[in-house]
Amino acid sequence: MLKYLARRLAATLMVITLVSMSVFLIFDVLPMDPARLTCGKGCSPAVIEANRHRLGLDVPVQVQYGRFVKGLFVDRQYGDGAAAFSCPAPAFGYSFNRHECVTTLIADALPVTFSLAIGAFFLWLLIGISLGVIAAKRQGKWQDKASTAFVLFGISLPTFISGILILLMALKFRLIDPIEMGRWVSPFESPIGWAKNFIFPWLTLALAFAATYTRFTRSNVLETSSEDYIRTARAKGLSEKVVLRKHILRAALAPILTIAGLDFAGLLGGAIITENIFNLPGLGRLSIRAVLNDYDLPVIVATTLLAATFVVVMNLLVDIAYAYIDPRVRVA
Repeated sequence: MLKYLARRLAATLMVITLVSMSVFLIFDVLPMDPARLTCGKGCSPAVIEANRHRLGLDVPVQVQYGRFVKGLFVDRQYGDGAAAFSCPAPAFGYSFNRHECVTTLIADALPVTFSLAIGAFFLWLLIGISLGVIAAKRQGKWQDKASTAFVLFGISLPTFISGILILLMALKFRLIDPIEMGRWVSPFESPIGWAKNFIFPWLTLALAFAATYTRFTRSNVLETSSEDYIRTARAKGLSEKVVLRKHILRAALAPILTIAGLDFAGLLGGAIITENIFNLPGLGRLSIRAVLNDYDLPVIVATTLLAATFVVVMNLLVDIAYAYIDPRVRVA
């Protein structure tokens, strides 16, 4: 098991390194000059060059990347002399448009996105797996037909449509205060206020994802139920509940770990549509505004790398969980 973990961890670190290098190269070749975008139209060449020096863009891209990696472990300094300032580690850069360290912006946005992702994640798993198991056990009956209708409805309805419909209904029945909508409340300070702010965004995402998980769970449970070892377990006199809990679900739900981990990682990268519909100040809204409003390169690079890291790390956790569930994976 330790050798398997070591191999997977080494592969994860290599992928993260390659992704970060690729992101730097991609943004380096874009026909944009971040130094010019940090000041108005009347900027002189001297001011633009000074901004380029302060941004650290006056050196080759490999040197910029080295400074970025170093800044993740130690403080990173910008500028020279009396005008110099630094961002604490992990330093993802400095936004001259917002006049803040990118780490500060991410620290403010990440709890919002994490709250949105974790709540929606558990909600869609609860709904999707429950409906999938019920549909499989009641195959051909009204429960199965109802779950099929739910799957078709959830998959065919775009997230922005379902989000707008849920928001309009919540506003119509005064379930949301428009003034308070999108205001961050820590779950440690006010759990009820935190849940009230996120319940409708959770429902929006859960509606879309639960449909996929319902269909996937149903097919896996039906396929596993026809295996020989399941028939053997029933022939031994085990109750249907024991067979379902100890044999069918363990085998049927293992493949769901893969898509669940990747879907959760994608949400951690920023649920752009849902965050904008419900005015949530998360990573999705931070990144989209950095792209559309002012081409804030440090913010774009940081959020892109963070989203990619979430996906890679969740892949690692999924592999570890798979190895725990099925020891045969460890020799692969």
